[in-house]
Amino acid sequence: MLFGALEAGGTKMVCAVGNEHGEILERTSLPTETPDITMPKMAEFFAGKDIAALGIGCFGPIDLNRSSATYGYITTTPKLPWKNYDICGYFRNSLHIPVGFDTDVNGSMLGEATWGCARGLDTAIYITVGTGIGVGIMTGGKLLHGMLHPEAGHILMPVRSDDTYGGKCPYHKTCLEGLAAGPAIEARWGAPGKDLANRPEVWDLEAYYLAHAVTNYIFILSPQKVILGGGVMHQTQLMERIRAYVKDMIAGYLVTKELEDLDSYIVLPSLDDNQGIMGALKLGIEEFERQNA
Repeated sequence: MLFGALEAGGTKMVCAVGNEHGEILERTSLPTETPDITMPKMAEFFAGKDIAALGIGCFGPIDLNRSSATYGYITTTPKLPWKNYDICGYFRNSLHIPVGFDTDVNGSMLGEATWGCARGLDTAIYITVGTGIGVGIMTGGKLLHGMLHPEAGHILMPVRSDDTYGGKCPYHKTCLEGLAAGPAIEARWGAPGKDLANRPEVWDLEAYYLAHAVTNYIFILSPQKVILGGGVMHQTQLMERIRAYVKDMIAGYLVTKELEDLDSYIVLPSLDDNQGIMGALKLGIEEFERQNA
């Protein structure tokens, strides 16, 4: 059986067709323009491919409340052409198939939980560090939604004493995203991260902020695995520093087998950067099963 998958990002839209085993058989990538330009192109890609359902992992904020009149909408996004846009409704009406829907980072968490390094675990988190910072949370074997969905990239952060940067987030300034996402790195240091690889002070500060957030997530959510992905995490020197700071910040308060082996506990993604599209595929599979139960 074939399923469609869409990893909907603010810069690009990745569309794929795969099967129930997580195998991606065909894919394409389109720039994220306005809905009237981008949506018909994506519908055309999926049309005629005999997919049983479509799963969407989408940038947000989005409405995940099935009882809401705007369920399936992108809501208060700063990407103004997509604000209050019914992305699920468009595909349901054009393809006439079930559509599964969640945040892009919850999709990545689902991909790792289904086919990757979090498989078999009950509780885990996936943190993406790129243009923004998002956190996908699986607890009790299910993706966390609650009132809306986690926006853990916007937790408020103490600014380290040697950091004079005022923060990039237009809403909170010095939240985690405002201090540690890619645009904050570039604004603080005057160059994109890829051009700062040989500046250890850059990555020490970045690791400090990420470790501070990870430590808080550990205390609050008690995950069995912490996965850090996204473009910023391609800086290989980060992970060792993050683990060292987390160990210091936990300060011996928690003693578990996971924390005794931080190399296996705080990890990079395991699916060759396919965790997002594979998670979207799983969202489609789950929606098909839900509607045919």
